Amino acid sequence: MASENADLPEGLPRGLPRNFLRPCLLLLIAEQPSHGYDLLERLGDIGYQRAEPGGLYRTLRLLEQEGLIRSDWGTSHVGPQRRTYWLTEDGMDWLHAWAGSMRLTRDVLDRYLFRYEVVTGAEKADRQPEA
Repeated sequence: MASENADLPEGLPRGLPRNFLRPCLLLLIAEQPSHGYDLLERLGDIGYQRAEPGGLYRTLRLLEQEGLIRSDWGTSHVGPQRRTYWLTEDGMDWLHAWAGSMRLTRDVLDRYLFRYEVVTGAEKADRQPEA
């Protein structure tokens, strides 16, 4: 299947929703308290490919200021100390809210894509074997 992004007209929005890093970080921290570098590495596992260290740490500071996560400096027997992040109860509430919002968005997108495929026959064309 050809990349659909390659054929997008100039100026058309691409990629993930704005501020998608926030719910991604909440989810990863809910899965396992982590330090920044670990979070940066794990973001790729859920498809978030554009994280930069500076933006990641700014977002972590904002989440902490908002009370959605907390952090402590951990001791290390090997290497420097690392700041480890944990999810707070408010953070879990926001994680649930983000997931609910994304489900609604997914439903709208699914309806759009279904109608698009009916009109264009795109899904049938994508399933045909290559010659």
